[in-house]
Amino acid sequence: VKLNNVLDELSTVFGNSFQSRIDECVKQMSDILSHVKGTGNVPANARNTVTQDADNVLRPLMDFLDGNLTLFATVCEKTVLKRVLKELWRVVMNTMEKMIVLPPLTDQTDHMVREETRSLTPKQCAVMDLALDTIKQYFHAGGNGLKKTFLEKSPDLQSLRYALSLYTQTTDTLIKTFVQTQTTQGSGVDDPVGEVSVQIDLFTHPGTGEHKVTVKVVAANDLKWQTTGMFRPFVEVTMIGPHQSDKKRKFTTKSKSNNWAPKYNETFHFILGNEDGPDSYELQVCVKDYCFAREDRVLGIAVMQLRDIVDKGSCACWCPLGRRIHMDDTGLTILRILSQRTNDEVAREFVKLKSESRSTEEGS
Repeated sequence: VKLNNVLDELSTVFGNSFQSRIDECVKQMSDILSHVKGTGNVPANARNTVTQDADNVLRPLMDFLDGNLTLFATVCEKTVLKRVLKELWRVVMNTMEKMIVLPPLTDQTDHMVREETRSLTPKQCAVMDLALDTIKQYFHAGGNGLKKTFLEKSPDLQSLRYALSLYTQTTDTLIKTFVQTQTTQGSGVDDPVGEVSVQIDLFTHPGTGEHKVTVKVVAANDLKWQTTGMFRPFVEVTMIGPHQSDKKRKFTTKSKSNNWAPKYNETFHFILGNEDGPDSYELQVCVKDYCFAREDRVLGIAVMQLRDIVDKGSCACWCPLGRRIHMDDTGLTILRILSQRTNDEVAREFVKLKSESRSTEEGS
């Protein structure tokens, strides 16, 4: 057992020692992939061009692996070889996910998605799928390498495939996935910048199954905001979820002048339709400072998920306002993919909503 543990550790160290060289190979792969032209879904008669593209994309990695794996196969004892292969497989999969499928945002605090974050076209996704199959066969090595079940079930491959699959999904599906996976967007508000009192009531029509949501914005309180001019806080309420492109998604209250604990008492009605249940929707509440002739300033943001109130059917609460939205890698991936859909109004609006963060105060 001890020897096994030592071998495992050494294999990990050994696998990681190749990281920078694999980074270089994958970077070259990414460059070749970015030159694969054609956007639409791949017709059957173009499969051979995909095969050709996949071979081209794989060349840097295959050259590297060929040179090294032949050597490992001759000098390593079989149990050691398996360990080394497993580690190399892990490094290759993780690096491809990080550098090709989900290239990092340049600045995560800002959330704004930069131009150089390229998205993959459906054709490039097809090329990547084929390339993954080839790499899998390579590591299986006709039975001399890793077991097919190990490769297929490896979390590293599944994570990479999941990320790839998101590219081909509709905007509605991606937004629904975001709502259902990002359950702690407003969490960690240890240092709130104010709070908003809202009352939410959920109605489902017994005949049609259509869901309606009534939101009453009662008041805001303890707003932390310094400004040299007039302070005019108002509340913006947006419904986020699928099937909203033809419905009114956003309402705003009137602004109140120079009031850090304004009362609003305004009620808004959202229609969700009957295609999806309330657990696919969330409300984003944002307090802004109204500015004439320039963009309103963001003071703070809160997110309330309708799944939390389905059982009771209504809720009245004070929501702490945070400085920005919190999300995990899945959330960031969805944001990144939607940010490329510049002709899609719902996608544009969603990216803007989730990228907003507290503006800089005057005099701070």
